[in-house]
Amino acid sequence: METRELRYFVAVAEQLHFGRAAERLQMAQPPLSRAIRQLERRLGVTLFERSSRAVTLTEAGAVLLREGRAALDAVDAAERRTRRAAHGPAGLVLVTKAGASSELLPKLLDAYAAEPGAVPVDVLLCGVGQQERLLRDGQADVALLHLPFDSAAGLDIEELTTEGQVAILPAGHPLAGRRTLSMADVAAIPGLPLPRWPGRDGRYPDGPGPEVRDHAQLLQLIALSRAAAVLPESCRSLLGADVATVPVPDAPRVTTVIAWPPHSRSLALAGLIRTAIRL
Repeated sequence: METRELRYFVAVAEQLHFGRAAERLQMAQPPLSRAIRQLERRLGVTLFERSSRAVTLTEAGAVLLREGRAALDAVDAAERRTRRAAHGPAGLVLVTKAGASSELLPKLLDAYAAEPGAVPVDVLLCGVGQQERLLRDGQADVALLHLPFDSAAGLDIEELTTEGQVAILPAGHPLAGRRTLSMADVAAIPGLPLPRWPGRDGRYPDGPGPEVRDHAQLLQLIALSRAAAVLPESCRSLLGADVATVPVPDAPRVTTVIAWPPHSRSLALAGLIRTAIRL
C-alpha cells in the first residue's frame, strides 16, 4: 500500500462520509471513491459497508484503520526525527502530562544530568492523553505514560512505579473526613459530578460532569465545589488547602511507565531509561 492510499482510507474511516473526507483531503469525491474501491480490490476485502444512508466500517476496515494510523504515524515520525537529527546539538525530548509525575520527573532529570555522556533533555508538557501521540509522531523521543489511562500498544516500556488513587473533594465536604471511599461513593456524591476528559479524538463523552482539559482547571472546579475526581496518590504534592483527599481502595492502580519507540537505537535514550529504572 502507498501512504497516499492509507491517508485516503483513514480520512474516510474517521469521517464515515466520502464527501466530508474529500473536503478534508482537499480533493473531489469521485477520485477518492475510486481510490478506495481500488484499495479494496487489491486487498481482496470490503473495508466499508455503504448504503444510501450511512457508511460504516467492516471488521477488516477497523483493523486497517488501527494499523493504518500506526503506519502513517511512523512515516511522519521518521520525517520529523530525520529533520531533528540534521539540526542543532543532539538531545532528547521527553513528553509528560502537565501536573503528572511531579515527584519522579525532577529526580529523573537531575539523576540523568549527572551521568557521564548525558545529553540535554527538553521537557514537553502536554494535555491529558497527548503523550502517546507526540511520541508516536516523532515530536518526542521518550514519554512518561500512566496505565491504564494511556495506551502503550506498540511501544517499548519499563514500569517505574505503581500507586493507588485518592478522591479529591472540596475542603470541608462532609465526606472529606472519611477514612476511605469507594468508586461508587465518589460517583454518587450529590452536586459533585466526576469530570469529563477529552478522548483521543479530542471529543468529550456525554455526561453531567464538567469538561476539563488539565489538572489545574480540574482542581479549581473541585475547590469551587463544582466537581470531584479520583486521581493517583502522587497528585497530593500539588494540592492546596482548598481541597482534601480520601483513599479509594477499589480504584484501579496506576502504573507509571517510561515508553519509547521500539526501533530507537539512541545511546542517550538508553542512558535515560537506565537512570529511570534505577530510580
